[in-house]
Amino acid sequence: MRNESDAGLLALVGSGEYLPVMADVDAALLAGRPARYVQLATAAAPDGPDVVARWQRLGREQAYRLGVEPVVLDVTTREDAFDEHAVSLVAGAGLIYLSGGHPAYLADTLRDTPVWAAIVEAWRTGAALAGCSAGAMAFTSWVPSLRHPRQGATVGLGLLAHLRVIPHFDAFSARVPDIVTRFLTRADDGITLVGIDEETAIVGGPREWVVRGRQNVWRLSAQGRERFGAGDTFTTPV
Repeated sequence: MRNESDAGLLALVGSGEYLPVMADVDAALLAGRPARYVQLATAAAPDGPDVVARWQRLGREQAYRLGVEPVVLDVTTREDAFDEHAVSLVAGAGLIYLSGGHPAYLADTLRDTPVWAAIVEAWRTGAALAGCSAGAMAFTSWVPSLRHPRQGATVGLGLLAHLRVIPHFDAFSARVPDIVTRFLTRADDGITLVGIDEETAIVGGPREWVVRGRQNVWRLSAQGRERFGAGDTFTTPV
C-alpha cells in the first residue's frame, strides 16, 4: 500500500510562472527530483495558439535557466488529454506545472482524463506539482469566474477540495474590493479561502504550507484576514 508521505510537494502560485523572479521556487520544487520539467499551457488555449506558444516558449526558457529538460505537453483540447503519447510524457517528471489562463477551461479539459490521472499518479509517487493562477484555482473543487464569482462556477479537478484560491490577490483586491466576500458566499464549512499575491507561492500541502516569493499570502474568513510573508508557515485543515 502506498504511503501518502510518498507524494511530492505541491505549489500554488499567485502569478509569475516561468519568469526569472520565480526560478528559485521552481528550483526548490525540482531539488532531489528528476531533471524533467513537464509543462501544460492548457489554460491559455481559449486565447489562441499564439498565446499558448508564448507560454510554451517561456516554460522552455525557465527549464533551460534551471538546467533541466523541458517537456511540453501540447494539451489544448479535451481530445488531447486522452492522447496516449501525451500521457506517456508525464512519466518520470520531477516537476509538473500547469500555467495560467482560464481556470474553468483547464478544469473542463483535464477532468477525468488519462492525462490528469497520470499527473496525479506522478505526484502521488513523488513528483512535485504546481499550478499558477488558473492552475492553482483548478486544483480545487470549485472554480468560479474571477469577474463573476457568484455565477458561472464549474467543478474543479478536486485535488485540493478543502481549499478555495484567489490568485493575483493583491491586484484583484485592489480592483474588486468585495472579492473576498464574493468567494466566501460560496465557501462551505471546512473550506479554507487563501489569497496569494502576485509572484508569490505556497509550497508543501495538502495541509501544511510555507510561503515563498516576494509578497504575501492571506488566510481569509468572515472574521478577517491573516497575513503570512516569505518563510512563514500555516495550515489549511483537510
